[in-house]
Amino acid sequence: MRIIAGDFKGTKLITPKTDDIRPTGDKIKGAIFNMIAPYIYNAIIIDLFAGTGNLGLEALSRGANKVYFVEKSKISLDILKENIRKLGVENQSVVMNRTSSKALDDIKECADIIFLDPPYNQGFIKKSIDEILQKNVLADEGLIVAEHSKNEELKELPLELHLFKEKIYGDIAVSIYIKNQERI
Repeated sequence: MRIIAGDFKGTKLITPKTDDIRPTGDKIKGAIFNMIAPYIYNAIIIDLFAGTGNLGLEALSRGANKVYFVEKSKISLDILKENIRKLGVENQSVVMNRTSSKALDDIKECADIIFLDPPYNQGFIKKSIDEILQKNVLADEGLIVAEHSKNEELKELPLELHLFKEKIYGDIAVSIYIKNQERI
């Protein structure tokens, strides 16, 4: 696992020694960032279910302004903090050791991009999207980037979200939604 582009291009990130944590692979991460590239610069980002910080750190490398890293697992949290220190982005990072729901209550600014990469097929994406909109933490024309199993059904979403892009990579799907805007 490495940073693909930007200021920290090529930097290897610390990875878990267990299969319980599933970081986004470089191929899928590269595809995600190619799809959202125009939205990254100066963005405020929330990385829910941040794990090792792979997605949020890539965003900082590519010019994001600030990332809220939300993670409740102690193992992932320790790796996340080491990766933030390794890149020297402590001043642009807010690490929140709590559930996604509690973190969304505590974040007081709207995000331009929210990454959702929870455990697959457990209903976390739909629940998180509902909470994001209810708690009003996504800016108008903000993006939700959801990585999920291709078998996970996400069709019944709130009216203020529109599918922007969707790609399938083997068993993994990446769905990108935009708030209050028709599909481009």
